[in-house]
This record gives sequence, C-alpha cells and structure tokens, in this order.
Amino acid sequence: MPFVSQIKRQTDYNLYSSTTPIVIDNGASNFRIGWAGENDPRVIFRNIVQRPRHKTTVGRGLAPLSIAMLFISSRLWNIFLTLVSIVWEQMDRSSEQIDHPVLITECILNPVQSRSKMAELLFETYGVPSVAFGVDAAFSYKYNQQHGICDKDGLAICPGFTTTHVIPFIDGEPVYKGCSRTNIGGYHVTDYLKQLLSLKYPHHMARFTWEKVEDLKMEHCYIATDYASEARLFQANSIYIISWTKEAEEKTRCWQLPWVPPPVEEPPSEEEIARKAAIKERQGQRLREMAEAKRSTRINELENQLRGLEFLLQQLEQVEESEIPYFLKDTGYVSRQEIETALAKASQSLRKVKGEPKGEQAEVEEKTDEKYPLVNIPDNMLTQDQLREKRRQMFLKTTSDGRQRAKQKRVEEDLERERKNQLDEQKRLENPELYLGEMRTKYKELCEKVEQRKRLKTNGNHSNGNGMSGGVGRGERLNAAQRERMRLLTTAAFDRGKGEDNFGAKDEDWQLYKLMSKDNDDDDEGPDEDETELARVSSRLQEIDPTFVPKPEPGPSQSAADMPRSRPLTKEDFQILLGVERFRCPEILFHPNLVGIDQAGLDEMAGVSMRRLSSKDQVLEERLTNSILITGGSCLYPGLSERLEAGIRMIRPCGSPISVVRALDPVLDAWRGASLYAAAVQFPQQTFSRMDYFEKGEDWLRGYQFQYTL
Repeated sequence: MPFVSQIKRQTDYNLYSSTTPIVIDNGASNFRIGWAGENDPRVIFRNIVQRPRHKTTVGRGLAPLSIAMLFISSRLWNIFLTLVSIVWEQMDRSSEQIDHPVLITECILNPVQSRSKMAELLFETYGVPSVAFGVDAAFSYKYNQQHGICDKDGLAICPGFTTTHVIPFIDGEPVYKGCSRTNIGGYHVTDYLKQLLSLKYPHHMARFTWEKVEDLKMEHCYIATDYASEARLFQANSIYIISWTKEAEEKTRCWQLPWVPPPVEEPPSEEEIARKAAIKERQGQRLREMAEAKRSTRINELENQLRGLEFLLQQLEQVEESEIPYFLKDTGYVSRQEIETALAKASQSLRKVKGEPKGEQAEVEEKTDEKYPLVNIPDNMLTQDQLREKRRQMFLKTTSDGRQRAKQKRVEEDLERERKNQLDEQKRLENPELYLGEMRTKYKELCEKVEQRKRLKTNGNHSNGNGMSGGVGRGERLNAAQRERMRLLTTAAFDRGKGEDNFGAKDEDWQLYKLMSKDNDDDDEGPDEDETELARVSSRLQEIDPTFVPKPEPGPSQSAADMPRSRPLTKEDFQILLGVERFRCPEILFHPNLVGIDQAGLDEMAGVSMRRLSSKDQVLEERLTNSILITGGSCLYPGLSERLEAGIRMIRPCGSPISVVRALDPVLDAWRGASLYAAAVQFPQQTFSRMDYFEKGEDWLRGYQFQYTL
C-alpha cells in the first residue's frame, strides 16, 4: 500500500521519566522514532533530506530521490544533524539536551566510522546519557520469535530498500560470520519499473514521478512462481498484433490518467445556418461588385489603348518608310509589326475581359502567332533594330511551338487513355474475375518498375556486389539526352569563354539552344509513361474493386492536405497498462543480472550463508531451513514466500524440511522488537554511557557487542 507519513508534533515529552529509552529505527527508506514499551512509533517519515535555498524539507514530496541520496552521502554529517534536530523538535523536547537513553538500529556489520559519528553526534551535541546499537533484522527476528512465528535457530532474510541481508541465528543470537549481503533492494525495483514505463509510454513521462511509481509497485507488483512460464503468457505472436491469453488479460492492471473528453460540437440550428448564409451572400455580393468595378476599369483602359494604337497606325500611313524609325523613336515601338502585334494582343485581352466567345480569340491568336516575318531572313540583310526584333520573334515562336506540342500531346494522351479504357471495359465484361486479377498483377508490376527506376535515379545503375546500389557519380545517373546537353554546354562555354559574349547573334546559336533545351528531352518519356499508366490502372482498380487501397507515395512534394492527420485523443490514450512489468521488476530480487548487477539472488544467498558457517552439522542446517523468516519492506510482494521456498528447495538435499514465513509486520516489526528490548530491565547493561565514551574513545566501539538474548 502507498506510504503515508506520520509527522505529528508530540506534546507529552515531559511526562516520561529520564530512564525511559527512546527507540530510533534508522532505516534506509523510513525513519521511525518512539518511546520504549509502546507498540507503534510516534513519528514516521521518509529518510530523505534536501536543503533548498531558504528552508530544509524532510519526508515526502521532495525532488528526485537519487539526487537527495547523493546529497546525503556527500554531506552526511550536516544532513543527519538536521534530521535529528527535526526529530527532537517533533518529539517536543523542552531543552537542548536529551536526558533519555537511546536505542538506535543499524544494518548488519555497520562500519565503525558510522558508529563513531553517530555516537559523537548523540553524546557531544545532545548530551545523551547512554546509547545502544542493534541490528534491525535481528530485532524483527526476536520479535517474531516471541510470538511463535519462528524458532531460535533459523535464517532472517531481509530485502530492504537499497540492500538485502541474510543473517543466520543460532540459539537466538545472530552469527555474523555467516551473514551475506547483495546491493539490490526496493530502490532498484522502483527505478527499474520507472524505466520500463518511461520507455513504454514516452509521452507520459512527466506522470511517472518517483513516488507514484513506488505506489504502483507496492499496489500491483508480485513475484512469479515460474518467471519463464509467466512471461510466455504475455508474449506476442507478431510484431503488430498482441495475442494475450485470458489469464494474461486478468493479470493486467490499468491505471487511468486524468482525461477530459473533448466537447462535442452540436450541429448548428436553422437560424444559425440562415444567418451564416446571409453573411456569405453579402460577402459574395460585395466581391461581385468589386470585380465588376475592376472589370469596367480594365475595359476602359484597353479601349483607350486600342484607340491610341489605331491612331498611331493611321499616322504611320502618312509617314514615308525611311522616316518611320525617327517617327517611332519617342513612342516606345520599333516597327509597324510591333504596333500591330500590340494591337492584336490588346484586342484579344478586351474580348477576354468582355467575355466574348473563345473561337474568335483562338483564331486571332493563331493569326498573330503566324506573323514572324523576320525569322527566315538572313542576319546580314537586317539592321541592328531588326536583329533584336528577330531574336524576340524567334523566342516567341519557340515558346508558341512548345505550347502547341504540349497541347497536342495532351490530346493524344487523352485519346489513348480513352481507347485503353474502352478495351479494358470490354475485357471486364467478358470475364470480370480474370480481368481483376490481371489488373492487380499489372499494378504490382508497374509499382515495382517505377520504384526501381526511382532507386536507379537516386543511387545509380551499379551495385556493390551485395545486391545493393553502390555510390556513383552524377554523370553515371544521367540519361543520354542529359549527357548530350551537358556536352553541348561544355563545348559552348569552352569555345566562347575567352572572347566576347555574343551567344545568340547567329542562326546556328539558336539551333544549339534548341538542342540544349529540355523540351527536346525525349529520353525521359519512359518513366513518365509508366507513371501515367500506373495512375490509370490505380484509378481503374478503385472503380471496379472497392477493397483496393493504392500504395501511398510519401515525398517532399506531398501537400499538407494529403498528409495523414492525427486522430483525436481518446480515453485509451491516457491509460497505463501494467502487464509483464508487474512481475518483471521484482524478479531482480532473484536475478539481479536483469539490471546489470552481477550478484546472487535471495535463494542463492541463503545457501551462501549456510556454507559460511564453521559447523557442517546436517541437523543444524535442517533447523535453519525449517525456520526462515522474511522481513523488510521489499518482502510484501505476493508470492515471495512460495518462490523463495521453491528456490531454496532446489539447492538443498531432497527431503530437507523447508519453511518460509513472513513477519507479522515486515515494516514495523524491527522497531517493535527494539521497543520491547529497550523496555526490559536488563537493557541498561547493553548500553555504553557518555562517561565510557569520553574515557575510552571511539576505538572502544570496535569491540562493542550487542546481546539480543536477555
């Protein structure tokens, strides 16, 4: 269940006599403190401290746990001083000195440096009269032994927050030389679960805070009896479709994140539709009026232009031929032909604006396009002005010819497409199924052909021996027409690069220009024909086969309207499914190599601890395995006792008695055992006083031995 802090300021500190000990369970995850003889601690909070700029915060709701732990390890002395000060404040002490004996828990084989620092803090800073140190797992074992849960000979397996310990007990006392430890615990399980969920749902990473993931771990995780068979329940049959069994669906848990459905748009009422239609009509009327005004202005301009050109032509009839250039010098025109061409264009534009039939306009355009009198006249018979006019007429004629060719080509393609459609329709009526199969085959072949040509254009025509296209130069990727065009450009640049740039002054220059023009690139028609045929076949299949879906063609030229649109978010998009993660994360307690820690699991640690004992008595080993107690916060997973018993049975001889039991309260039994021990009459004999500390020093703590059997 989720951890709940219990930080309430106490008010009865002065009601207890100075002989009543204070019991502190300084765990890696939680800090508990209370009075000896009581059943529950008074103050409980997370053993995390962070120091912002202005104040100190203790307990739940801090920054990421890993940062806080590194901060504690780097400044352990000052941070623990702050922690203990806050604890005494919550206990409502009346003076700066603590006049009560203190029993504080520690891990097995705690370094002497840690004991000496703690003793220095308690004796020199707070004036504690006496201190005793005891192992938390030993207190939990003794507490459960008094309640008949375990025997005096047995094993205590304590999977904690950051480490896991196995302690053998003989005659009620821990045997330290038989202890074993691994650096794996609940912290690693939570961190592993957080990593898996972040990879599975990267768009919800902000939701996976440390404390929320830890709550999910405590609520939903369990230990699988057989990890391999349990994992096979959640295996996928294919990459895209996950086929879970009914049992796997039952074991999957769903965490629904906050989600608000988008508002449903109601259809507009008849009044709203009428109002929008009226607004649209007014806007259309305004646009039509603006267009009509613009059209009238344009007609007036063209009519004035026509009258001016007609008047200019009338004036030219009265001017002699030799004086025409001087007469047209200030008008902007060069010859009578240019004025007639401008007159024809203005007449054509006027007919177009007035909306006259297009037949007359096409005839005028054809007659106008045929008037290129200077094209066939040699250059030596023309003046400089006529040469410029000739170049302009050649450019206009080339452009007009290109448009006519493109238009004729489109007409021929339409006729050919219509002919093929008629033939296809006849085949379809004769045998629909055979026709559909042939069309599908043809579509597939055309797709492969077009894709192959695109790859060749991109990567070249050569391969590197592995069936893959090799890297080649641009010259090897060009077709014949493009290579010829590049050769002509190179030749022209070499021949004319050293002299004056007069390209286009001669007739052969324009012939070279037409050869270099892309309009004459007939070698590129092959891929265009295939793509056109592919589009026709795709359109035909869409007409006759409703189940046909054409292949998408993604590319940089794809418009925004053709891009796939994201679907609206639904309730399922805000659901976190916990399936294989429920048992995969706690599995690291038995296989730490899943997270890259090369150490033994819980069942192996039990065998290691028994092998470390000096006595090889078979009867003693059977007594130890017949009373295995699991305690600590990480033993709350369902199925841990059964899995641990099965693992130990595999490393023990056949028929060995094995009994694995869980503590009454794996979280609080350590503090309760210490509370009962501190309330005993013989407890002062197990402490060392402040006078002993000042007399014997810190080295005396090396030989300090705590007796758990009073």
